[in-house]
Amino acid sequence: MRSARTLARTVCATAVLGTTVALGTGPVSAAPATTTASCAYPYVCIQRLSDGVIIGRFQDVTSGYQDLPSRPSNVNIINTRHDDVAYIRYGNGSKVCVAPDSTFYIKDYVLTGIRISSSATCS
Repeated sequence: MRSARTLARTVCATAVLGTTVALGTGPVSAAPATTTASCAYPYVCIQRLSDGVIIGRFQDVTSGYQDLPSRPSNVNIINTRHDDVAYIRYGNGSKVCVAPDSTFYIKDYVLTGIRISSSATCS
């Protein structure tokens, strides 16, 4: 009986530790890089093209741009939101709009910011 309790505690501790490690630390608006290629609703994700790793997740509607400290390039922008657009700012100051429920491929341009708008269409 004692070994069954020890096993149960080990499984429970491992599950808790795994959850803690997966959550990581960092800015509230962006999640740390993960090994999964999934981007769940209601996020706008930045996915590295080279290996499919999600390197950023954003969900807050903001009035201004959130800076991207890593300045990624060669990525997909995945917008899983159903009614909100995402504006992406390039290093040269130009911007692109990613419509709801769509993916936008960006190659050879450095990204510096993201803003999620409650607008349902790009203007």
